[in-house]
Amino acid sequence: MARLAAAVRTERERAGLSLSELARRADVAKSSLSTLESGQGNPGVETVWALATALGVPFAALIDPPEPERQLVRAGDGEVTWSESAEYAALVLSHSPPQVRRDIYRIDAEPGRVKRSAAHAAGTVEHVVLVNGRARVGEVDALVELGPGDYYRYPGDVPHDFEALQPGTSAVMISQQR
Repeated sequence: MARLAAAVRTERERAGLSLSELARRADVAKSSLSTLESGQGNPGVETVWALATALGVPFAALIDPPEPERQLVRAGDGEVTWSESAEYAALVLSHSPPQVRRDIYRIDAEPGRVKRSAAHAAGTVEHVVLVNGRARVGEVDALVELGPGDYYRYPGDVPHDFEALQPGTSAVMISQQR
């Protein structure tokens, strides 16, 4: 929480935005944003995405410390961010180094509710490789069903879904900004 609070405050100030203006742009209550910046609360992945989009920074820039030259993430390790609306968890495996606009995530999802993502920053493209299970992913009006080993690239700057169709569904997702 402390990393997220400091990153949001730093990026907001760097962008020259007031608390009120960032809250308006991200469609987040000003009181919630104030609580978050003070290091309190527990925002879901949707709130962090909305803030990152409003600030024009990658999602991981708000939640991850700078990346070392070498990094090993063992299966089952790492801190995940849970969705507020679906059985969906995102673990940042690698965030964008300076001058690069891409983040790499491991996605773990269970059948049930669809994980709907709002449009990210203009020019964002998402790449998904399904590792286990089955899923329907992509733009809301152009979903594609994937099985293990399948790859799909689609625009991330429009609303898009990830729906697990089998228990234990997992994927690797790369979010890239042009």
